[in-house]
Amino acid sequence: MSSVGEKATYVEYLAQYRQTLLRKCEDLSPEQLALRSVPPSTLSLLGLVRHMAYVEHTWFVRVGQQSSEAPLFLKEQDSDADFNDAVGTQECVDEAFAALRTQVERAEQWLDGIDEADFGRELPHHRSGTVEIRDLLVHMIEEYARHCGHADLLRECIDGRTGE
Repeated sequence: MSSVGEKATYVEYLAQYRQTLLRKCEDLSPEQLALRSVPPSTLSLLGLVRHMAYVEHTWFVRVGQQSSEAPLFLKEQDSDADFNDAVGTQECVDEAFAALRTQVERAEQWLDGIDEADFGRELPHHRSGTVEIRDLLVHMIEEYARHCGHADLLRECIDGRTGE
């Protein structure tokens, strides 16, 4: 890590975890990306990509920018559609990775406009009342760290690849 300061540290950790998730998905077919972990779980690498696009959108756009956009990939009748609808087709894979790229770009643009001095500023949050910008960033790092651990295990089950 070469970061200096709180914002630079958070940005660097987020970038590192985002890249780790993508590396865990490298060189796999759509069918492999959609392989489920252990029944009845619907956890898969493709589901994780879709889920992280949803999480990026929820925290950086819907909370950070206070947008009223509908959540990505979720359905009124299925709050786990990000995982449940992760199917092994090229179309589903392309949609998931494009959504993640788009949401990461949106998050980075928003974060570029945030000064580190504003990290204590509270934002309205639909469940907890408010959340500080600092907590939003720490939550995103935690979310990626947890799911990169899942991705490690999923990838190892697919082809034995470990690491990171």
